[in-house]
Amino acid sequence: MKFRLLIFLVISALLLIDLYAFQAVKNSTKNLWVYILYGVLSAGVLVYLISIIVRYDNTAGPGKESLAFGAVFALFLVPKLIVITFLFGEDIIRVISGVYHYFTQSTTGKGTGDFIAPRRTFISQLALGIAAVPFASIVYGIFKGKYNYKVISHTLYFDDLPSAFDGFKITHITDIHSGSLEDTEKVEYAIDLINQQETDIILFTGDIVNTKAEEMDPWIETFKRIKTPEFSKYSVLGNHDYGEYVEWPSETEKEANFNAIKQIHEKIDFKLLLNESVYLEKDNEKLALIGVENWGHNFKQAGDLDKASKLTDKSDFKILMSHDPSHWEYQVKEHAHNYQVTLSGHTHGLQFGIEIPGYFKWSPAQFMYKQWAGLYKEFGRYINVNRGFGFHGYSARVGIWPEITVITLKQKKTNS
Repeated sequence: MKFRLLIFLVISALLLIDLYAFQAVKNSTKNLWVYILYGVLSAGVLVYLISIIVRYDNTAGPGKESLAFGAVFALFLVPKLIVITFLFGEDIIRVISGVYHYFTQSTTGKGTGDFIAPRRTFISQLALGIAAVPFASIVYGIFKGKYNYKVISHTLYFDDLPSAFDGFKITHITDIHSGSLEDTEKVEYAIDLINQQETDIILFTGDIVNTKAEEMDPWIETFKRIKTPEFSKYSVLGNHDYGEYVEWPSETEKEANFNAIKQIHEKIDFKLLLNESVYLEKDNEKLALIGVENWGHNFKQAGDLDKASKLTDKSDFKILMSHDPSHWEYQVKEHAHNYQVTLSGHTHGLQFGIEIPGYFKWSPAQFMYKQWAGLYKEFGRYINVNRGFGFHGYSARVGIWPEITVITLKQKKTNS
């Protein structure tokens, strides 16, 4: 009953949005064929979305069909929301103007005329023109943007970095979401990009699947192509790696899936850290690599920072791998044990936003996460929030591209 009510409310909301947005089309042209085309396309999309909702299987989990649903939903909704924002703003002005003229004309004894002035064609055309930009961007994001891999480099300076690790290079990847990937050629291109960086260590910060271990089966050999550098490849788990977003027939099957997901890391030659640490040693000096299980302010909290760090000292230089950046915000950045560098992912930058490197960065993700994409520094400590390798929720990336991060650690130069 609740599910049917939800469908009814969704359909009603989409119809209202559609009818309201149609006013801009109607005010911009009198061509009947344009009206028919608008109606046919809107009806077709609505029927498609409803069919996906009705057929969704909660035991299968999110897959390519549900990802396509998300992309089509965004393509259907976002441009129309922009159009109705313009129309609503104009309607408010029309009503206020109508009320003003009604009373002022009444007191002067003049005729009132139309209470509300007709819509202005210019506003409708402007709304449609601006809405065309996100429409085109989402179309690009569906077909190209989700595989538009970018290598982003950062150089970080520290007073306490051991001399032997001056110039130490890290490749950071995260959020593969193998159940979403489709284009083998594009993914292999990304693997080649990773290998071209020739860094000292490769670190993966969780969400290797959407839900089920079997999603990775077609991709094992592809990701096994990631070369193992001098200091190896390490990984941690993300919130999607616990199989908690589907209904399982039994706890036994859920546990078996979780164990199979952990085994994936070994199959692609990554060493999975489960609330534990290792020392990386070079020329009789060392730094600590610490990996926690997922800890999110609003998600699963299996991570145990104290347990993971128990074999390390406060004086050690530390690299912490923790999937969810809210962990850094709530537990890590002011922790007395001193974690110099934290690597996270999880947010994907919501796969939607605007970035002009070095000048401007915006996404709805910033209303949910204080640290949502890129490099942040507080209390002399850093967190890098990688925008993700794969995609999830909807099969597109708009303005927030998939990322391979290269971080170089350097000793801070002091004046003698």
